[in-house]
Amino acid sequence: MPALRALLLAAALSTLAFAARAQDGFGRGSAPGDFDFYVLALSWSPGFCELDGDHSRNREQCGDGAGLRFVVHGLWPQRDRGYPTDCGPSGRTPSRIALQQAEGLFPTESLARYQWRKHGTCSGSSPSEYFADVRRAREMVTVPPALARADRDQRWTAIDIERAFAAANPGLRADMMSVACRRDTLQEVRICFTKDLRGFRTCPEVDRSGCRAREISVPAPR
Repeated sequence: MPALRALLLAAALSTLAFAARAQDGFGRGSAPGDFDFYVLALSWSPGFCELDGDHSRNREQCGDGAGLRFVVHGLWPQRDRGYPTDCGPSGRTPSRIALQQAEGLFPTESLARYQWRKHGTCSGSSPSEYFADVRRAREMVTVPPALARADRDQRWTAIDIERAFAAANPGLRADMMSVACRRDTLQEVRICFTKDLRGFRTCPEVDRSGCRAREISVPAPR
């Protein structure tokens, strides 16, 4: 009997945990289109390559002379609490025509495919429409000149990066984005858009998740 009680208790706790997670808006296999806004994640490629890049496996992005700065990590459907992932049928893959929409945005085609599978399937759009929306969102963001033309290692605070993006993009404020870092190195800037991609919007949960380092390194392109 004690063993049975323990088993039932474990099952109940597992059910409660799943329900709490669903209530918070996290979950695989949600209904496509069921989200509140978008997050455009712009990865600082030199930071990615310094932290995670295997130069032999990521030559397109991290090889000598790649020279990449901000690249698209993804356009993510987001909820006010949490976010959905993997919402579409597993067999639905982007066509060559659809992937042409992503050219010049993602550092590699494999990343574009992965982002469609994990996040694009939750958008409620076709692959071609999703990648067109990625381009649309990216073209709405102006990278601050000090970062767009960076040719040497720099030191920034997260709030100064946010202020620079706000100054370069009318209507964008610090509470509509966050800066992500790891080991005091810039990883990416995440900018929140309305669901119809007509403008920026506040996103408290995303904003709160930002970098807490006092100062961060912004390595130059190699």
